[in-house]
Amino acid sequence: MASSDVQIEARAFRAAADWHAAWLVGVGLCALFWPTPQSSDLNYALAAAAAPGLVGQLLRWTRGWAAKALVILVWPVGVGVAIAMGGGLTGPLAALALAPAAAMAALDGRRFIAVGGALTLATVAVVALAAAMGLAQPAGVGGPWLPLAIISIEAIELAAALQLSKAYAGEREASRAEEAGQVRALLDAGPFLVLRVDAKGIIREAFCGAPEDWDLDLVGRAFETLAGEADRQGARAALDLVRRTGAANVGFAPPLAPDRFFAVELRGLGRDAAVAVVRDASRERAYELFLDQARADAENVAQAKSRFLANMSHELRTPLNAIIGFSDIMRSALFGPLSERYAEYAGLIHESGGHLLDLINDVLDMSKIEADRFSLTLEPFDAREAVSSALRLTRVQADTAKIGLRGALPPQPLDVIADRRAIKQIVLNLISNSLKFTPADGQINVLAREKNGALEIIVADTGVGIAPSDLERLGRPYEQAGGADQRSQGTGLGLSLVRAFAELHGGTMVIKSVLGEGTAVSIRLPVMDRETRVEPPTTPEPPEPPAPPEPRRVAVGDNVIAFNPRL
Repeated sequence: MASSDVQIEARAFRAAADWHAAWLVGVGLCALFWPTPQSSDLNYALAAAAAPGLVGQLLRWTRGWAAKALVILVWPVGVGVAIAMGGGLTGPLAALALAPAAAMAALDGRRFIAVGGALTLATVAVVALAAAMGLAQPAGVGGPWLPLAIISIEAIELAAALQLSKAYAGEREASRAEEAGQVRALLDAGPFLVLRVDAKGIIREAFCGAPEDWDLDLVGRAFETLAGEADRQGARAALDLVRRTGAANVGFAPPLAPDRFFAVELRGLGRDAAVAVVRDASRERAYELFLDQARADAENVAQAKSRFLANMSHELRTPLNAIIGFSDIMRSALFGPLSERYAEYAGLIHESGGHLLDLINDVLDMSKIEADRFSLTLEPFDAREAVSSALRLTRVQADTAKIGLRGALPPQPLDVIADRRAIKQIVLNLISNSLKFTPADGQINVLAREKNGALEIIVADTGVGIAPSDLERLGRPYEQAGGADQRSQGTGLGLSLVRAFAELHGGTMVIKSVLGEGTAVSIRLPVMDRETRVEPPTTPEPPEPPAPPEPRRVAVGDNVIAFNPRL
């Protein structure tokens, strides 16, 4: 309830209490001073008629429904007792039957006037029934003066009650009109156009001015005509949606301003009506189109860069392979001995070429992945072979750095259907990263196993660890961690390639690291080959030839325990 309604309600209750006080005074004076030498029954009857006026004083201090209900109930009781004691409907107090109607008009004329009429009829009916049963005795007083006094008091009170009801009804209407005017002024001053649309989709009210360059004649038009021809189907669909769900959004260009764009939010109002809030979203629309175009341009540039890198990497590998081959021939003195200085230079050329080839291969793989040109070559194989091969390839580097490299592989095959080169590259990249960040006398452990139906590869080291800020960036192309000396050893593509290869296989990569204690990278790939697992037959089979000796594990270097697959 608005504050103005509260104030009006409070004044109405005080006026009703004053009305009851006037009734109490008028009828009470009659009860005290009216001469009744034959009997005092009329004095008691008038006192009973005055009693509702006393109860009505509760309205002065409380405004709850309980007080109203008590006042409503006491009126027919008090008036009925008074009429019965005064001789019934033929007695001098019969005119009191109209008092409940007057009291209800004073209490709240808008809602209780019908209640007052019903109470009057009920009072008359009860008194008539009492007279028929002989319970109402004729009053021992003559003359017209007492009935005239009662009628006069009732006429004055009824007129006052009707005046109060009319005054406060007018005040409430004025308050409603003022509030409606304030709401309309607020809507008209707002930045958005507000429309009320009926069940047939016709605009019935419009608040605030129409947007610039738009038709101002809106009331009476169909809502869909606000949109251009191309967008009217969408406007009709939005109206249908708001009828079903109570809310809808639509956007369109107006017919007279096709270069503009308006966003409309529709909300249901009940009985299939709706309110529509229209705002000019031309700038937002233009900005969205600009962002879409910018994103498309950026994607084109990225794809062009990836294609360029892929082509250049491919072109560079051919002469680089020749350089590595010729330097290897020179280093091995295949066509004759070289001086010690030339042999040293040939070794440096071979080492630098190999390092450069590794970098180019990484760039080529990442470029293909970014350009969506990398495709996996899936084949069944034992994943232990790829892991063991990567361990053997990094053995010399680990020996040189005085880092312990250990591999833990299960005795049973890890049959997978995957890209053999990608699995090997995952392990190589992870071990290479660990070697860069693990100091001398450190340890690197490589674990490959089947877990929960997936191939799990874990590479854990006791290196310097990764800071939380760097951990968030790693895995994105060309992002590196560590100091300048570690960054200079690569391109920042190692972990990003690992993540890409894992995701291409439908797997995941998880990095856990504690600064100063080490790092563990876990790769999970759903590539296990279940079809190669054949249950043993139930029928007897001929005896098998003696099984070949179990594959033995041999030491390769000082650090690696290599897996030798059965041939």
